[in-house]
Amino acid sequence: MTRRRTIDDVLAEARAGLHRLDPTDAWDALAAGALLIDIRPAAQRATEGEVPQAVVIERNVLEWRLDPASDHRIPAATGYDVQVVVLCSEGYTSSLAAAALADLGLHRATDVVGGFHAWAAAGLPVVGGTRGPLVVSGVHAPRL
Repeated sequence: MTRRRTIDDVLAEARAGLHRLDPTDAWDALAAGALLIDIRPAAQRATEGEVPQAVVIERNVLEWRLDPASDHRIPAATGYDVQVVVLCSEGYTSSLAAAALADLGLHRATDVVGGFHAWAAAGLPVVGGTRGPLVVSGVHAPRL
């Protein structure tokens, strides 16, 4: 019987091709001109807060907005050498998204280890958000 790949296999493969950044390195990359792309849905950003310098592009349109060859790209998607740092809530979805961008030729695409939670815990700039419990997959969890 052929072993099927699990999501853990897919995630490990995606991360193997990335030079992932911790929050402080992501902050430094942002200061050096990288695009910080927040792919979290609106409800999650409203609950958790936002990074003021981030460009919000939800996951379902990410490739179209950042592919320099796309008619639907954002103005900042100027070429394949742009450093793109993807941010999600905890650093899982962002790894898959960054790998998809790398597959499009954005060879400097990466993500933030630990996602927004690690960013906020590192004391980096965050605005908004509620201070109540964080909802993860329908289950209330303590805020990190």
